[in-house]
Amino acid sequence: MEGEGRPLLPAAGRSAGLSSAGAVFILLKSALGAGLLSFPWAFGRAGGAVPALLVELGSLVFLVSGLAVLGYAAALSAQPTYQGVVRAVCGAAVGKLCEVCFLLNLFMISVALLRVVGDQLEKLCDSLYPNGTLSGAPQLPPWYVDQRFTLSALCVLVIFPLSVPREIGFQKYSSILGTLAACYLTLVIVLKYYLQAESLRLTEPPQPSRSSSWTSIFSVIPTICFGFQCHEACVAIYSSMRNQSFSHWVTVSVLSMLICLLIYSLTGLYGYLTFGKAVASDVLMSYPGNDPAVIVARLLFGVSIVTIYPIVVLLGRSVVKDLWATPKRGAVAAPEAQERRGRVALTVTWMAATLGIALFVPDIGKVIELIGGISAFFIFIFPGKSWHGEGGKRCGGHWCQGPRCSPGPILGARGCACGGRCSGAG
Repeated sequence: MEGEGRPLLPAAGRSAGLSSAGAVFILLKSALGAGLLSFPWAFGRAGGAVPALLVELGSLVFLVSGLAVLGYAAALSAQPTYQGVVRAVCGAAVGKLCEVCFLLNLFMISVALLRVVGDQLEKLCDSLYPNGTLSGAPQLPPWYVDQRFTLSALCVLVIFPLSVPREIGFQKYSSILGTLAACYLTLVIVLKYYLQAESLRLTEPPQPSRSSSWTSIFSVIPTICFGFQCHEACVAIYSSMRNQSFSHWVTVSVLSMLICLLIYSLTGLYGYLTFGKAVASDVLMSYPGNDPAVIVARLLFGVSIVTIYPIVVLLGRSVVKDLWATPKRGAVAAPEAQERRGRVALTVTWMAATLGIALFVPDIGKVIELIGGISAFFIFIFPGKSWHGEGGKRCGGHWCQGPRCSPGPILGARGCACGGRCSGAG
């Protein structure tokens, strides 16, 4: 089986390497997902727009810093995967813990994504086949609009072909479509507030409670982490870029996070202002089901989610291969046919397991909360541990790669200032 030595994206320096725009779009699509629908609810739970926006801005500092540290560590360790970077920098024990947490997180994310797509398909089918007739007698919908059939068919015909390829460089094209779909959803929510505020608003936006504001603010941090998480894919994206200088990577990271901040903030703010605390955890469920603009938004957002799932599957495959392979196995390249069979088998198993859970678990809300908690490891803990680990291995006989050893002001005095190239055994 293919080991961790092969990059998940086309190797840097080739003509097929990712451009800056492609890297930004894939990074955006790794972050813009199911969490977008829950941000209006998170604004209400935080006690208002101001506390929620302050939490977002505070989190942005750690989000960008984590991306910068991971890119820098990837350059020093020459590892193409997140778990490979953590293992190389922090040691085998922490690396194994990272792999287990990573696998669990990716699996739960896959379930949540399919659950969200299934909900959107169900609402779309309900709008096409309302459960009733002109005489008022109940009418069962056709079998082909049942969620179990529609979601399964979508997985087989669309999601599976996108998930099988070895590399995700092609995702820069589908990621553009998904990003535009998320932007359309935000535009609909903003326009609905100004054009149909009186007919849609259920309650006035509540005033924050002083006695519970701090508790409420901290309670939405997992939701924000789930919404902004893209750190698991950032190492693979960095490894694929043609320009891998540290300053360029920081620019790509900052630009991506600022665009995410704008989209999430507008969606959360105007969704909250429209419905107040009565907003549903899925903001689209608060709008009438027969509204044409909302139907289009639901359809396009489903497309947006579909473009994320293949990225998650590919990352999951890389973790499974790393857990399965021994050091000796990882050093031997597998034949192409054997690698292809293993890749297809892993993809089929992953999709079947996540689809089965998504179809038979009625409420995915608790799973999303769990994902948000696990995401904190990949946004805060593992990047911080990697930064700490770099201090003992940088220019101390282990890693130094010349021009890449220029982390800039974000890493401060801990940055490597040498201009040479050194390496070591451990």
